[in-house]
Amino acid sequence: MINKTLAVVISLVLISSAALAVSLNGAGATFPYPIYVKWNKIFADKTGTQVNYQGIGSGGGIRQFTAKITDFGGSDAPMTEKQMSAAGGDVLHIPTVMGAVAVSYNLPGVSGLKLDPETLGRIFLGRIKKWDDPAIAALNPGIDLPGKNITIAHRSDGSGTTHIFTSYLAKVSTAWASQVGAGSAVSWPTGIGGKGNAGVAGVIKGNEGALGYVELSYAISNDLPVVSLKNRSGRFVKPSIESTTAAADGALSSSKLAKQIAAGDFRLDLTNAPGQNAYPIVGLTWLLVRSSLDGEKGAALKNYLKWALSDGQKYAASLLYAPLPDSMSDKVMKLINSIDTNI
Repeated sequence: MINKTLAVVISLVLISSAALAVSLNGAGATFPYPIYVKWNKIFADKTGTQVNYQGIGSGGGIRQFTAKITDFGGSDAPMTEKQMSAAGGDVLHIPTVMGAVAVSYNLPGVSGLKLDPETLGRIFLGRIKKWDDPAIAALNPGIDLPGKNITIAHRSDGSGTTHIFTSYLAKVSTAWASQVGAGSAVSWPTGIGGKGNAGVAGVIKGNEGALGYVELSYAISNDLPVVSLKNRSGRFVKPSIESTTAAADGALSSSKLAKQIAAGDFRLDLTNAPGQNAYPIVGLTWLLVRSSLDGEKGAALKNYLKWALSDGQKYAASLLYAPLPDSMSDKVMKLINSIDTNI
């Protein structure tokens, strides 16, 4: 009897230890890296489940997820139907938070810079080469702009941040749309590449006269000023949690996106949204998971997703991300609950 009881106790201890030893591995977008790092630590403290995430860029995240190197992927660029097919077809896009892509610059003594869509497009096309160009000066009366060359900073790796930024430019600049287009990786007409959001922030910070695009938290953490961009309402708006939320509200008022959400497809484009207070370069970021997950890891991943979409949302604002609106998060939670964990 003693031996049998002891065996049961040992078995329960082993099961408990196995549960605590579960670890999940993910990789991908650098855009949400700061919030994922925070989430992973808090979730590990609460549950014992270790969640490891490497910020290698959305392109790398999709490749590793497709090859089943990781348990989940991270991307700010939604997978195409072809990519989803290559990954096995059973791919779900779980939106986690929303963020703004800030246009940041390095011009000592210059603050409060404003740009409109046309001028921004011409700068990134390399048609506007100097900071004191008449087009920039006209938008910034009273600011003493230097005659320095503009050095463009862009991503060198496959990037969801690039996808968001170039999707916006393709909407507002016909020249950009025809000559460069939108994508996670494009053929840049000019500039210096940096790996990840941190790499681009480093290029901007290290080159006086530089202008580039980074997720807002990277601009703030690197003390980089941000441009106020002219939105569809004709207002110049800075990137912030509030202007990101306003953009989402404007975009989600679209009947097209409403139908998409109703169908359980959360691959939504939030760029250039309507609304007086909407910042125009805003995007969702997604965790890529499979619709059927096996074993303890599957159950742990499902629990992680449910926590991220509930308690995890309250940590978003401190890192300059906007939490998902309730109207969306309820539907995303329904999608998460539909995941089959085969347990």
